[in-house]
Amino acid sequence: MKNKKFFFENLIKWDRNINKREMPWKGEKDPYKIWISEIILQQTRVQQGLDYYSRFIKTWPTVKKLAKAKEQEVYKLWEGLGYYSRCKNLIASAKYINDELSGRFPQKYHDILSLKGVGHYTAAAIASFAFNEPYAVVDGNVLRVLARFFGVDIPIDTAEGKKIFTKIANELIDKKNPAGYNQAIMDFGAVVCKPLVPLCSECPLMNKCIAFKKKLIPALPIKEKGIKIRKRFFNYLIIEIGKKFYINKRTKKDIWQNLYEFILIETDKLVSEKEFLKSPEFNSLFCEADFTINKISKTFNQKLTHQTITGKFFHITLQKPVKSLSQYKAVSAKEFSLLPLPKFIASYLQD
Repeated sequence: MKNKKFFFENLIKWDRNINKREMPWKGEKDPYKIWISEIILQQTRVQQGLDYYSRFIKTWPTVKKLAKAKEQEVYKLWEGLGYYSRCKNLIASAKYINDELSGRFPQKYHDILSLKGVGHYTAAAIASFAFNEPYAVVDGNVLRVLARFFGVDIPIDTAEGKKIFTKIANELIDKKNPAGYNQAIMDFGAVVCKPLVPLCSECPLMNKCIAFKKKLIPALPIKEKGIKIRKRFFNYLIIEIGKKFYINKRTKKDIWQNLYEFILIETDKLVSEKEFLKSPEFNSLFCEADFTINKISKTFNQKLTHQTITGKFFHITLQKPVKSLSQYKAVSAKEFSLLPLPKFIASYLQD
């Protein structure tokens, strides 16, 4: 592949003389802090992740502190970031490091890769930034830069594409300073070779960029697979008895695992209030019960990567406990405020 030397030299020159991108974890050598930043940024924009990272490190400054934290508190701090499997894996890996590795973060790429929730990109980032191991990071920014400059039209989300782009990235990496090179190409993709409006006129690689020469900037990189969106319809019952509310912890393998919610009845479509109140699912909960419906909310929506959630909230007052709700827990408003909640519910409560 041509122009690798040109690419490397001009990228490093740009990083040394022009790059001004600052982030709190940039230049960090503590593998724990790098790990936290990379897990947060896996599915989160940098701007959103900054505050979460700062709060996380302030609350649990070491892996030992995180390992001994109450899981509910960790999930509560994570609230709003989404993709809660990241948080679950973070807790599990922290406990593994603390209990099995005596609190010592693994130092080799393949050992880091064995941690729950850590893939090739995250392992490469930690290994190169903390321990100067020569593994190239291959994230969205890097894929975009490589696809455009070298004109690679193989889909990035295929096995063949991943293999080819990883090979190119590892051929380019500076073996003496892998951390510096990895940070430079990630920054370059974030601030110059951007997805929608790249700064081609300011790009030091422009003269030999195949995508620029062939006017393929909007077309590269290529993705083969489309995302199929699942539509779901949630009807939440905020059931108050005395000064307490019934809640449920989501434990099944689904969205929002380990978060708390009100009583949920999911329907296969958006039903009218009249239809819902006559449904068998609703009436099975309130058979022979003395209850009052105080309020029905407007429709709320939330878009997830693979799902869209549409739903309403029904405020209901119950005069006395009923057997059908015995599987749920009743908590006070103060207790409820300490629980980690899905963004869908938190957004409604803040509305």
